Amino acid sequence: MQEFLSAATAFPAVLFGAALAVVVVFWLLVLAGAADHHCFDGDLDTDLAGIGGVPVTVSVSVMVVVGWFTGLTGTVLLHRSDATGLTRAALACAVLVGALLLGRAVLRLLVRCFRRRFPDEPPPSRQDFLGRVCTIRTGSVSSDFGQAEVTADDGSTAIVQVRLLAPADGTALAAGSAGLLYAYDDEGEFFWVSPYDKALDPGPPTPRPRTAPPRTGARRSPRRTG
Repeated sequence: MQEFLSAATAFPAVLFGAALAVVVVFWLLVLAGAADHHCFDGDLDTDLAGIGGVPVTVSVSVMVVVGWFTGLTGTVLLHRSDATGLTRAALACAVLVGALLLGRAVLRLLVRCFRRRFPDEPPPSRQDFLGRVCTIRTGSVSSDFGQAEVTADDGSTAIVQVRLLAPADGTALAAGSAGLLYAYDDEGEFFWVSPYDKALDPGPPTPRPRTAPPRTGARRSPRRTG
């Protein structure tokens, strides 16, 4: 026990010990609801460090825990050695650098495994709304004005800008009517919409009933004689 306390309060383990105390206090605040584990995500660009996709607080916590354990182990071994003076100081600095490098290596390995198990989903795109039925929310839709409400895959709704080409039969879109989003204009940032009649939607195709295969080798009835 005395050896553990001596190593924990010596350089470089004492640096990681102080950081570990801060990490423990922070996660206690998170459990109590006084802090958010995503509170530092907007301050640092973790993609440049190769640890993107994981909250900054989790990354720092992993590095501190691994660094503290490595630094403590190296300090214990250093105390058991016969090194003194400048040699001992150089070895202590080497333990510090090694603990930092090992902590970063373990963190990158864990992040790589996390990304492989939970790949990033592509962000939602406006192109995902193409082919969807929308509901007109403005009084009318013309070639330069109109808005509609459309539902995404996750059930959320969005208000999008829509435009309508003048139809030959004079059909118009009024508030509450259904429309079909069939194209998107990147320059104008709006969807082209056409009138949609739900009554004409055939719906999903119905499966054809399976017919029983013809029987082979049927037994013939004996022919009566006499």
